[in-house]
Amino acid sequence: MMIEVNDVNYHVNIVGKGEPIVMLHGFTGDMSSWDAINPYLEEEYQLILIDILGHGKTEIPLNYERYHIEKVAKDIREILIHLKIIKTNLLGYSMGGRLALTFTILYPNMVNKLILESASPGIETEEGRKLRRENDEKLANKIVNEGIESFVQYWTNIPLFKSQKRLDYSMQEKVRQQRLRNDPIGLANSLKGMGTGSMPSLWGRIHELEIPVLILSGSLDEKYCEIGKKMENNLPQAMHYIIENIGHAIHVEDSQKFGTIIKEFLSNK
Repeated sequence: MMIEVNDVNYHVNIVGKGEPIVMLHGFTGDMSSWDAINPYLEEEYQLILIDILGHGKTEIPLNYERYHIEKVAKDIREILIHLKIIKTNLLGYSMGGRLALTFTILYPNMVNKLILESASPGIETEEGRKLRRENDEKLANKIVNEGIESFVQYWTNIPLFKSQKRLDYSMQEKVRQQRLRNDPIGLANSLKGMGTGSMPSLWGRIHELEIPVLILSGSLDEKYCEIGKKMENNLPQAMHYIIENIGHAIHVEDSQKFGTIIKEFLSNK
């Protein structure tokens, strides 16, 4: 279904029944990124699947400033209000994890439990954010100038996703085809407006969260393992789970283990 919030039409799908979970995909993904995870959850939970701004079938605003992460978090809030959901669990991967964390900081009373997969609270220093913004600007221009196929070829082969080369060809091709369905303007604007360099650092605020937080990292993704450890040390009720021999996209590389861990975390009262 399409839900209009703040002058943008969002593509939203609802699967299953029970306690709600909002599921937020990563950069270049869409709601179908969770297809392998849904069967583990949909019998006991209501899954709120959203194409994040700039992705999938959600409307593509032309002004990149509309993609600021706090504005998108507000959009998620309006979607939940539209659906008459007062409180939810949140699951976010990478970019979607940064959005989930931002949402929880801004609207803590609306979140029951938070699950962060290969996510971060942003870049701590202004110098680091400035450098990242410059790199994201270059990458955004590459997407627009060279087209979606060239960009997806490049993105598939960055070191972050090296471990996915071990997957069956059919799974790799499914991920590639999904990425190709995205709009180059939407991806470029997402990078410029919602990238790690553009979002405010949340390192100084995550200690405010009093809800249970599950942090998931793959052991082959050393950068996010370190970020996960640091987050765990700064969160009052956090558990950091490192999954062995897995990279950045845990839900893609081992959906069974990922789904099982999440289900156990959510069912633990």
